[in-house]
Amino acid sequence: MPLVSLSDSPLAGGPAEIYYREFGSGAPVVFLHGGWGYDIYPLDEQAQTIKDFRILVPDRSGYGRSTKPASFGPDLHMRGVAETLLFLDALNLGQCIFWGHSDGAVIAAMLGIAEPKRCIGLVLEAFHYDREKINSRGFFESMTSDPESFGPRVTAILKKEHGDPYWNQLLRNEGQAWLDIAHSANGSARDLFNRELSTLDVPTVFIHGMRDPRTEAWELDAIRAELPHAEMHVIASGGHSPHSEAASSKEFNCYLAGALRRWSNVTSQSAPRQVGRFGRS
Repeated sequence: MPLVSLSDSPLAGGPAEIYYREFGSGAPVVFLHGGWGYDIYPLDEQAQTIKDFRILVPDRSGYGRSTKPASFGPDLHMRGVAETLLFLDALNLGQCIFWGHSDGAVIAAMLGIAEPKRCIGLVLEAFHYDREKINSRGFFESMTSDPESFGPRVTAILKKEHGDPYWNQLLRNEGQAWLDIAHSANGSARDLFNRELSTLDVPTVFIHGMRDPRTEAWELDAIRAELPHAEMHVIASGGHSPHSEAASSKEFNCYLAGALRRWSNVTSQSAPRQVGRFGRS
């Protein structure tokens, strides 16, 4: 089982073992999963699109087969950036393409702002901009109070990936983190990036589902205003995970393939190596 040992993870609050999936060869693409983990929105539909790249999918501390539990809270995204950089350093990875989904997209963008030299390009899917997420407040409250309410299919996936009963604690922690993030706005910067998103100077592609229930009405316009030169694709049939949804995955793959083709000739500081075929954990 591929593991990276970190002597001091800012998410785990101490030593951590980071499990990661790896497949393919070529320029490195690091996929940063969302707040429910990897298996709920896997990359199965992208098997052909990403077959010529070295794909790495780390489980953040607190998720999957990595060290549990983890410390959540309103700054979990910045601590996710710090852990991701430690993970890359442990594998001697320099520049990478980062593809982040949901919470992972926030982490990828913050990483791009903080360490642009590490980024060949960013694919930001189901991106979050707003701290308060007023229309998602009930969703996050359900996560904290009644994780079982998301139904047997979802809970079965979460139990398998994160373990039972830990999956329950994970959802409660993630939901509370977003409630804490909303509280942290407190009249200051309304966005997650403290008005610094406009400083992102890395090739960036946003891919968003028009039907994403976690998106406030004003968010996409705010992103366009801050990053007018970034590429943005809004998929009419897409929800919160257009890459894994049957109605939107084909269109998503076209946009993803276009971005990866443009960036694939950028030389990485690490030589690609061949590994096993793609598979779920």
